[in-house]
Amino acid sequence: MIRKNYQISAFGLAKESELVSQDCYRAKIFDDIVIGIVCDGVGSALKGREAACRVVEYMINNFKNRPKSWSIEKSIKTFVKNINQILYKEGILEYERSEFLTTLSMVVIYGDRLYGVNIGDSPIFLYREGTLKELSIPHIESEGSHILTEAIGAKEDVDFYYFENIIKEGDKILIGSDGLIETLTKKEIKEKIFDATFLVKYASSKFNHFLPDDVSAVIIDIKSVDKRVELKNQNLPIPTKLKRGEEIDGFLLLEPLIANKRTWLVKKRDIKYVMKFPLVEAIENEDILDAFIQEAWNAKRLKAGFFPKSVIPKNRSYRYYIMEYIEGESLEEILKKRKLHIEEAIDLAKFLIKASSYLLKFNLVHGDIKPQNIILKKRGNKSVFKLVDFGNIVEIFSIQNRAGTPSYLAPERLRGTSLNESSEIFAIGVTLYKALSKKLPYGEIEPFSNPIFKKPKRLKELNRNIPPWFEAIVMRAIERDFQRRYAHYSEMDFELKNPDKVKPYFDPELSLIEREPLKVYKIAFIVSFLINILLIFLLIK
Repeated sequence: MIRKNYQISAFGLAKESELVSQDCYRAKIFDDIVIGIVCDGVGSALKGREAACRVVEYMINNFKNRPKSWSIEKSIKTFVKNINQILYKEGILEYERSEFLTTLSMVVIYGDRLYGVNIGDSPIFLYREGTLKELSIPHIESEGSHILTEAIGAKEDVDFYYFENIIKEGDKILIGSDGLIETLTKKEIKEKIFDATFLVKYASSKFNHFLPDDVSAVIIDIKSVDKRVELKNQNLPIPTKLKRGEEIDGFLLLEPLIANKRTWLVKKRDIKYVMKFPLVEAIENEDILDAFIQEAWNAKRLKAGFFPKSVIPKNRSYRYYIMEYIEGESLEEILKKRKLHIEEAIDLAKFLIKASSYLLKFNLVHGDIKPQNIILKKRGNKSVFKLVDFGNIVEIFSIQNRAGTPSYLAPERLRGTSLNESSEIFAIGVTLYKALSKKLPYGEIEPFSNPIFKKPKRLKELNRNIPPWFEAIVMRAIERDFQRRYAHYSEMDFELKNPDKVKPYFDPELSLIEREPLKVYKIAFIVSFLINILLIFLLIK
């Protein structure tokens, strides 16, 4: 995901013995963009630091909430002009002159593209394959001068330098205040461009930690380029209508697999596949398009036997992706005819935990584990499971309440908490409960309802064949109280592999005699025995 694509660091120190720097800086990762910004408040201005900090916050907040239809270029240019006018007018109103003055250097990374802007003398560098290249152009009277020809807040209309570049894996972007290039040579910067804190502290050490100027730096390390943006920028149409017998890029459409007719069984060279298109609404709704691109990207990169193999063909005439067609029945269909055998259910539990653990390596959760999304196929005498539907896969800890099916959502999910291992385990538990009993532990839950989770029936009441250790695992997985549920896949996996170490499960609402009747009878017998001894002793006496 995008946070793994980039590593960001930001740090600054005030000059000499000053406690507060005139610089303000920040680096931020949003859903699909990365922003780095450094502002150096003009020291001679009364409100230099305030101006610097306000510009940083203004740019960050506006980018977070920018209109989806706006390009990065339009956003940068509009926001720069707006904050400049705000600070200029406030200076004139309060002081009858410009006093809210600051430089601005900012970059935005979106996919494989770098967008940048600078006003003043705070530099922006690109480090690539051992070479340090300055991308910004300083606004100063002459080389070596400290007199600015442009600054935010200096006049009603500001002139700024805007640029764009392509970034590559392994690139580093450095934004610094002018104090950075005053204290370090380009050679030193190139050698120390690992981390902003390390770089700034190295500069400070050169002057015995008595810097001649404020020094600040933001470093964005590009670990990998976000391929999702590249996919999004491909100029591909979305078909509005699809029909049987139609051929797209050599794939013959046989029949729709879902009622909305956006997922089709297709055939090419006598081999069957599944072809999935975005919803028609994605033509106008960017959020729906983004969700489809994320789905296709997840399907493509999750290369494991738990899921159908998927590809995004390079030479497509429409937006779609292709999945392996799995010959088999969904668990939902099987449960209309029979319960799973105990051995099948144990295999299913192990499969779902392994698949979920695999997704966790990518910081993902499936989000909609249920019988409908599990395909069972026969390989000889053995049942093989596949987990389908990439549409709800999201980052772990996402607050994405639309993901999932209500009857399989943990109670805390219905209250708006984030997806996590425990909530996924609940869905796994409900799936296993239904596979073994053909019933839902908490009944059918309607969307947007406020259900009451009553105590579920013990599985052994619905399936006499279930061994006590496996019943305990399933009942613990569907616990209403997440504190009594498994917190991590590894905990449930351990017990599935070690039945002899599974602790008995008891509902906390049960009385002691319901939970441990043998223990109660033993205690009662001992107490009764002692009372009888005492009575005999008193009678003899």
